[in-house]
Amino acid sequence: MRNKSKEIENLHITGYDALPSPGQIKEEYRLEGKILEIVKQGRLEVKDILERKDNRIIVVVGPCSIHNPDEAIEYARLLKPLADELAGELLLVMRVYFEKPRTSIGWEGLIYDPHLDGSHRIDQGIRLGRKLMLDIANIGLPIGIEALDLISPQYLQDLVSWTAVGARTTESPTHRKLASGISSAIGFKNNVVGEVSVAINAIRSASANHSFISITDEGNVAVFRTEGNPHCHVILRGGKLPNYDVANVKICEEELRGAGIIENIMIDCSHGNSEKDHFKQLNVLEDVANQIAEGNNSIIGVMLESNLNEGNQPIPDDLSEIRPGVSITDACISWESTETALRQFAKSISGATSNRNLKSRNGN
Repeated sequence: MRNKSKEIENLHITGYDALPSPGQIKEEYRLEGKILEIVKQGRLEVKDILERKDNRIIVVVGPCSIHNPDEAIEYARLLKPLADELAGELLLVMRVYFEKPRTSIGWEGLIYDPHLDGSHRIDQGIRLGRKLMLDIANIGLPIGIEALDLISPQYLQDLVSWTAVGARTTESPTHRKLASGISSAIGFKNNVVGEVSVAINAIRSASANHSFISITDEGNVAVFRTEGNPHCHVILRGGKLPNYDVANVKICEEELRGAGIIENIMIDCSHGNSEKDHFKQLNVLEDVANQIAEGNNSIIGVMLESNLNEGNQPIPDDLSEIRPGVSITDACISWESTETALRQFAKSISGATSNRNLKSRNGN
């Protein structure tokens, strides 16, 4: 007998491609040895900073999104010596973003469209992404990503030391459930108009136990049950107006305190805080350095969008015309500017972080 439901199901689906299971991909690109230790150490250091056991400042830095794995490796090789040089004051985490939320339409990231041509070879994107993460970790850097898709973390999250939930998804109940089960520390951004309360509500939700649907390593659909993620924090990214200044940081502290949540705040120097001008990221970073130097106890990290070369570019029809090392999404500062700015940032906060840590331990 003909299945009548076919007349009303999948009316707009043109086809599908089966993906390998997470377990298959993890077997192809294995996490072991030195790389496993780098991931574990990165996770521990981030969590220690959030718990005030480590007095440094987290710096999540790297391209707005990665579209060229070779260029990402080149960036990582530049970042590693700087991370070692500034390790007394800063914990550098490389921003390795493969998925891009779009306000309307546009390139969705390396995972979804690795060839930049609308072919959406997600099977290849997952493999490219996992291999690149292994290579970056092998260089010796902890990795930060944005959790956008609800399934892809099963393929990649074991390589992550810090995770963000973006402004467009912080309000999503499903992403809050996902965050409650993620093994790394996780930051929630205020929403696109600048409301911090949604990020605080997200922390409260992600800190609680949940159940959600996902897939196992074997590729089976299953109900996952969580105990809640105790290592959540707010990311101030601006909205209609910037919100990185002393007054807004104080408001965020008060809201966190009122909700009974530890006052851990990261400042995103880009997006609304830079008013979409990538050069203004440096002004935000300088302001944050001043706040820390003057005794702020709540700012535990910053984010910077940085690439080999400054600016951004549209994806050309002829992909051979893409300028090397230049973002195809949000504009970034150059490596040279990044290096100079982070050295100055570390110098500006030197001494202040150790004093803050002592205050925090004393409960003052």
